[in-house]
Amino acid sequence: MAVQQGTTRRAPRPAEPASKIATAVRKTGEFLDSRPLADYTMIRSIVLILAGLGVIMVMSSSMAISFAASDSVWALAARQTVMVILGLGAFWFALKTPPERLRNFSAGLMLVSVILLVAVLTPLGTGREEVGSQSWLVLGPLRLQPSEVARVAIAMWGAKVLEHKNPRRLLQANNGFLAFFIVSTICIALIAAQGDMGMALSFAVVVGFILIFAGVSMKAVGYLAAGVFVSLIIAFLSGGFRSARFHTYFDALRGDFEDTQGTSFQSHQGFLSLADGHIFGVGLGQSRAKWFYLPEARNDFIFAVIGEELGLWGGALVISLFALLGFFGFRTARRAQSQYQTLMAAALTAAVVSQAFVNIGYVVGLLPVTGIQLPMLSAGGTSAVVTLGAMGVLANIARHEPDAISAMQNYGRPGFDRALFIQEPRALRTSRAAVARNHRPTAPVRQATGSPRRARR
Repeated sequence: MAVQQGTTRRAPRPAEPASKIATAVRKTGEFLDSRPLADYTMIRSIVLILAGLGVIMVMSSSMAISFAASDSVWALAARQTVMVILGLGAFWFALKTPPERLRNFSAGLMLVSVILLVAVLTPLGTGREEVGSQSWLVLGPLRLQPSEVARVAIAMWGAKVLEHKNPRRLLQANNGFLAFFIVSTICIALIAAQGDMGMALSFAVVVGFILIFAGVSMKAVGYLAAGVFVSLIIAFLSGGFRSARFHTYFDALRGDFEDTQGTSFQSHQGFLSLADGHIFGVGLGQSRAKWFYLPEARNDFIFAVIGEELGLWGGALVISLFALLGFFGFRTARRAQSQYQTLMAAALTAAVVSQAFVNIGYVVGLLPVTGIQLPMLSAGGTSAVVTLGAMGVLANIARHEPDAISAMQNYGRPGFDRALFIQEPRALRTSRAAVARNHRPTAPVRQATGSPRRARR
């Protein structure tokens, strides 16, 4: 008699315990989700901390050059303080303006930005004799850098024209992407013609992030990145000061500068400043590099002064603040109440954070020197006002998240908003056409049995 062999079932494998990192990430996400105003609170706090730290560091790093130019150690610091105050005014105005209202004048701002970029290339432009790039317009006592305005304009206008557009039809005339490509290319070409390749690169990064959040395939974004890479190679092979910057970059990677009194002087002095700072720094206001050893100590290389005076912990603090700004900025983009706000939040976050890390990267020798400023920390009038205004728009998008609106309607506005007379955010009114566009069916509706539902005759 044959014995029937039974099938043996294996005991189910116990679920592998999640790693500590995964558990920490999950708990952090749950913690933030339980606090609807977390994005808004963190963004405005980070921006205000960076703005305050920027005033202090510009005051410290500009004492020597200010005394040499005006017989007063506080002249440049006072000017920067005024520009930061104006920037905080722009921050406050952006918080009071509903994000959706910005679309009404985004096209006009984009047009004005292009006109200003063209005007820079005329005899009205200046700066080439000073820093090698013709990037400023002199308007009486003020100096305006149109490329800073153009980066914010492309974020606002690009979000408008790409909202609810089909990313698979890039070259259709009425789809928005073609117009966006043309305007972006014109702006990048105009900025590059000014000699400001660093700002052109930063502008291209903003364009890339807008396209990514608009749903464009990574293949198309890769073509944009390849074009930027080819431009860098051409700049390296073209000779001149840009080629010298690449050679200095390779020397920095090796930690051995060949021409410390020539082309590598600034980078070498930046390295020395960071080395002098050690862990805790030499003390606020005690930098030696700012006494004409480090060129552009208050501008491009202010991170070196921060590292010298505040040490490793000060540099780590700045890096952490910008990293947190990027995290909460992109988190705001994912949680925004409309695609227009999503695209604008992502673009503004990318503009500021990418510029910050490019600046820090070339100060510490990880990237070639590009000459772009450290946002909210470097001295600069246009940069301070425009950047703080842009961060006000980002913070306003965060306070218009659906959960944030619900929390304020139920529990009232935060004390910060009440003190600054900022009104309660309102939910976005969506038209029937927009609802139909966003909820267009992609497949036939099926019954519970799985058979297609017949249309009624």
